[in-house]
Amino acid sequence: MAGPRQTTLPLGDAPAPSTPRSDPPPPPPPDVAPLSAALEAALLRELARVHESDSWAHFGSRLRAPVFELVDSATRLGRWVHATRTIELARALVLERPWPDVVAVLQHEMAHQYVDEVLGVRDESAHGDTFRRVCAERGIDARAAGAPGPPAGASPEVDRVLGRVRKLLALAGSANQHEAEAAMQRAHELMLRHNVEVAAAVAAPEFEVRHVGAPRRRRDPVESAIIVLLIDCFFVKAIRVPVYLVREGTRATQYELSGTRANLDLALHVHDFLLQTAARLWTANRHDARIRSGHDRLAYQTGVIRGFHDKLRAERKTLAGTGLIWRGDARLDAFYHRRHPRLRSSRSTTRARVAHLAGREAGQRVVLH
Repeated sequence: MAGPRQTTLPLGDAPAPSTPRSDPPPPPPPDVAPLSAALEAALLRELARVHESDSWAHFGSRLRAPVFELVDSATRLGRWVHATRTIELARALVLERPWPDVVAVLQHEMAHQYVDEVLGVRDESAHGDTFRRVCAERGIDARAAGAPGPPAGASPEVDRVLGRVRKLLALAGSANQHEAEAAMQRAHELMLRHNVEVAAAVAAPEFEVRHVGAPRRRRDPVESAIIVLLIDCFFVKAIRVPVYLVREGTRATQYELSGTRANLDLALHVHDFLLQTAARLWTANRHDARIRSGHDRLAYQTGVIRGFHDKLRAERKTLAGTGLIWRGDARLDAFYHRRHPRLRSSRSTTRARVAHLAGREAGQRVVLH
């Protein structure tokens, strides 16, 4: 897969010590290369900036700035220490894990800080009812590890649906294009039917987040077109979130997807497949007279993705004629807005070039596999 995936370690918070630790910390594990003093100072400033920003977004700016400390702990990812007003984060976490994991653990500890200092609740267990409610209201992962990721297992029914869809998508590699297209349409029909049933169920589905693609300093129009397709056709929500490149001391962005585990699994498959397909078609069709130079690559590959998007939209209309109509999921919308309560949207327009049109035509011939 192209992008880093979320994982969850079985680590949790420990009770705050009655006195600050006085003995020197142990050296970092040998497989974790240390930062320079300048980069570590920049990292601590970035953590303070994220704390201030997320306090405004999720807690109404009611959290006071804490002390941040990087600790060489092998037993926990993070901890809020009441006695010293310190948020501790494991050095291995911030140096080795993707930045979204770091932010997830930080938000988890900010929820502990909120329960402790703002609500003043100290007669419950660390992950008691109040803490879980605070996290649920803000889309923060309340599990002891504090980092979002797939659960240990899914229901047999979901696994069966995913298994059938994967088999159908594998058939989309058939040499017979008509058979392949029929297999893809059936796969989409299964996922549409599954999501319509989930949306109609009384029991609320569990939503998660995944981060896809590599962190980028500049927006990639090809990947952006894929994200729009995923939002429109694969039952996920997406947003570009800021990430910090710890060992470079610079900022970038990365896409975050929200949805059920089944939909996220399929969306990740489609994301990677389309990136590879756009690159393959560009290589195969460089002889097209409408492509004048390598500078047309992005326009062509974006056209491939949008051509595929056009095809899926047409298939969705066909499925709507059978009574399978997707009206969205208000529960996913609510989860998404709890995670990102202060969103601002903007629109931009671009002029399609001739190379883009060539790619769009190629994209309409793409078959998912």
